[in-house]
Amino acid sequence: MAERRALAPPRLPATLVAQTVSQLGSQVSQLALPLAAILVLDASAFEVALLGTVEFLPFLLFALPAGVWVDRLPRKPILVLGDLGRAAALASVPLAYAFDALTIWQLYAVGFVVGVCTVFFDVAYQSYLPSLVERSQLVDGNSKFEVSRSGAALAAPGLAGVLIGAVTAPYAILLDAVSFVGSAGLIVRIRRPEVVPEPTTQPSMRRELVEGLRYLLGHRFWRPLALTVALSNFFNTLAFSIFLVYAVRDLNLSATVIGLVLGIGNVGWLLGAVAANRLSARFGVGLTLVGSAMVFGPALLLVPAASQSQPIPFLVVALILASFAGIVFNVPG
Repeated sequence: MAERRALAPPRLPATLVAQTVSQLGSQVSQLALPLAAILVLDASAFEVALLGTVEFLPFLLFALPAGVWVDRLPRKPILVLGDLGRAAALASVPLAYAFDALTIWQLYAVGFVVGVCTVFFDVAYQSYLPSLVERSQLVDGNSKFEVSRSGAALAAPGLAGVLIGAVTAPYAILLDAVSFVGSAGLIVRIRRPEVVPEPTTQPSMRRELVEGLRYLLGHRFWRPLALTVALSNFFNTLAFSIFLVYAVRDLNLSATVIGLVLGIGNVGWLLGAVAANRLSARFGVGLTLVGSAMVFGPALLLVPAASQSQPIPFLVVALILASFAGIVFNVPG
């Protein structure tokens, strides 16, 4: 036991650095991709919302199949291919823009491909993390990753806004593509052998999908958790897309200001990652999940309540509350 703990630090920091680098780039593209549609292609609110829907669609279509496939395969190659696939898709945006060939349909395709790669990466990561830390350290490991993601969320939006203002949104996306290549390189350097579980019966995709759905929908705890996560992620994706259109065209905020607002608002991520374990220990996991779920949606009502003359305080408070509650929900869940 002591030997495994001694070996854990070199492996976990490599994964932490990979995820932090990747998260920095992802936060840039999260802002730059829809702003490319709004500012470069003059997309309508419907088209921008559709872009957010297309980005989220792979999570609905492939989350369960990805879980079945990942259980049969080594996780590390999936993580690397997921990063490289996202890098290639994102790199096509500045390339097309350089040749004046960028279209909204390409953004839809890029968003979908990135979403598919992200699904497989996220599922593989959830299975790969236990091989890097002790079972008793999983909550602490998840908390460290949330802190890492929160730190990236604090720095990246402001950086993204400055980059978009300086070099336009399509070229800012290039930073994300580079970050995924860097993340893949760091994951490749992890040397710990991975043991792939041997299937106890003849593999059957259909049977395993049916069993997974039956278990998920039949479990008294997982069913409401899964529905909460699916619905909140879907509507948050739509809300973020519409928020950007609203901020640019109704509140007349620049990309730089929007990035700074998002960066300050994401302070809630960091506070939530730090507080999640304490709240869970104080109130219990169940009450913490229910309480945080009742906050992250209603908090966004402050966005449409923002005044035209002074919108920034409303936006910042809304984002801090929503991100804090979202991370508190994620860590113990």
